[in-house]
Amino acid sequence: MAKISIGLIQASHEIEGSAPVEVHKEASIQKHITLVREAAARGAKIIGLQEVFYGPYFCTEQTPKWYASAEQVPEGPTTRRFQELAKELAVVLILPVYEVEGIASYYNTAAVIDADGTYLGKYRKHHIPHVEAGEGTNGFWEKYYFKPGNLGYPVFDTAYAKVGVYICYDRHFPEGARLLGLAGAEIVFNPSATVAGTSEYLWKLEQPAHAVANGYYVAAINRVGMEAPWNMGEFYGQSYLVDPRGRMVAMGSRDRDEVVIGEMDTELIREVRNVWQFYRDRRPETYEHLVSL
Repeated sequence: MAKISIGLIQASHEIEGSAPVEVHKEASIQKHITLVREAAARGAKIIGLQEVFYGPYFCTEQTPKWYASAEQVPEGPTTRRFQELAKELAVVLILPVYEVEGIASYYNTAAVIDADGTYLGKYRKHHIPHVEAGEGTNGFWEKYYFKPGNLGYPVFDTAYAKVGVYICYDRHFPEGARLLGLAGAEIVFNPSATVAGTSEYLWKLEQPAHAVANGYYVAAINRVGMEAPWNMGEFYGQSYLVDPRGRMVAMGSRDRDEVVIGEMDTELIREVRNVWQFYRDRRPETYEHLVSL
């Protein structure tokens, strides 16, 4: 398929943080099933959800309560449930969840599910922030919850396109973005949870730059709204699809639950890569010092 419809789902989370984990998960899963169905009905073939989609952005506090929301991937019930949905709708899904492996190893993970419901594999977020944000004790306290990813930068050969995944804070690091391109990615999904403030101006700067530097599409997804009781800041939405020339193909609103639909043109990828020969003109033999610094 030369042209493929891409669906990006951005959503708010209204349930107050003190509610049981199971309540958060089921409400979010039901909401996102509805939104995935809407995306498919509007023609989307590859659909990406936001970071740790089935609850609030709980990393704004540090409490063991949220460990109970983690599941095995792919054996867990949420991955299985969305495998069935992907098969029913014949869509590829990028499904960001909280993963537990073994006794107590936790990861910020995205499962990739093919259009026939097959689980293709997973990406684990590599770069884990641990920084203050908002007022009081709020922050992106992710090192409390997640180990750094250890599965490299895989590219998944789906029914419709070659898909890479980068998660939220990863987007500030160009090295992994380049590795995804070298591995053949045609589109990279970046599910995020980011609030207004210091880094907002980078939202529409860094990822278009990755798209241009690597000759692929980037699908950037951010949740919307405020989440109580923390109210760390406004999740400012504006999920978008950007093409290999750095042009915005589609963009969502700042403050509404929304399915954003954009078209990906694989012929444009080839055209851009043929014009800008960044891969041909790389000098990897001169970069060795980079990893030793």
